[in-house]
This record gives sequence, C-alpha cells and structure tokens, in this order.
Amino acid sequence: MLDALLMRCWQWKSFQALSLDELYDVLALRQEVFVVEQRSIYQDVDGFDRSAEHLLLHTESQGTRLLAGYLRVLPPGAKYPQASSLGRVVTSPRARGQGLGRELVTRGLARLDNLYPQAAVHIGAQHYLQRFYEGFGFQTQGDVYDEDGIPHIDMVRPAGGTR
Repeated sequence: MLDALLMRCWQWKSFQALSLDELYDVLALRQEVFVVEQRSIYQDVDGFDRSAEHLLLHTESQGTRLLAGYLRVLPPGAKYPQASSLGRVVTSPRARGQGLGRELVTRGLARLDNLYPQAAVHIGAQHYLQRFYEGFGFQTQGDVYDEDGIPHIDMVRPAGGTR
C-alpha cells in the first residue's frame, strides 16, 4: 500500500499523446492485473485503445513514481452502437484500499458526460462488481456470461445518469 502522503497526478491523454513509457506502463499494469492476477488468458490489446481517451493516475512517494490507476473511455459507436463506454478500469495492487477505483470511474463518467451528454454508457463489467457499478447508476442488461473465464454482465447507464 502506498503512503498516505503522496502526490497524485491525473491526466487524460489520447492514444497518440501517450509516450512510449506511458503506453508500456499501461499495458504492463493491465497485464499484471487482468492476465496474471486474475489468471485470465486473453488478448488485452483489442484494437480499441487507438480510439480511446486514457485516464492515467500517477502517484509519487519518496521519489518513486507509480502508475496507480488507469481506465479508458470510448466514444459512442466505437464498441457499442449508440453508446459510449468505459473500461479497463484498473488499480495497481500497490495502491489499493484508497478508493481509487471509485475515483477513476467518477472521473471517467464525468468525461463521458462532458463529451457525449446525449449518449448512454455501456459496460461489460465483471459480475462481482455489479453492485459497485449500480452505485453509479448502471442497470443490468441481460444475463451473466463468460468472458475469458470470468463471469461478466452487461450494464447500461442512461444518458445523464446519476452518480
């Protein structure tokens, strides 16, 4: 866990604006959590990163910089017809227990509301996070399904949804 006294830097970047080091750190964090920790063999690089905006949370404590959190947002039609999306929400194992996941989603939804106020937000959430996302106004759509060995559920937050 990180020290309570640390610097936090939130940055939104297009794919093209990501430095090579930032892209490496993003892909390494996603692989660390989604592939290794969750033991799910799947193709993380799925073709959506180029059209996404990326939210990076860097922390610095005692001279050590860490990519502590990350998510991406997609415009309507990129992944789901007529709906925007957020995904790849991840917190570094070294930065958990500080509410960063909630802050990531809050910032991601605010960005989508600002960019696409008339669009619903559609996500494919890991099933165990259903209640977490319901707290942001998401509603379940359909049944639980298997995605890469992990139970998932589709969820939609209406345009202008509550948080």
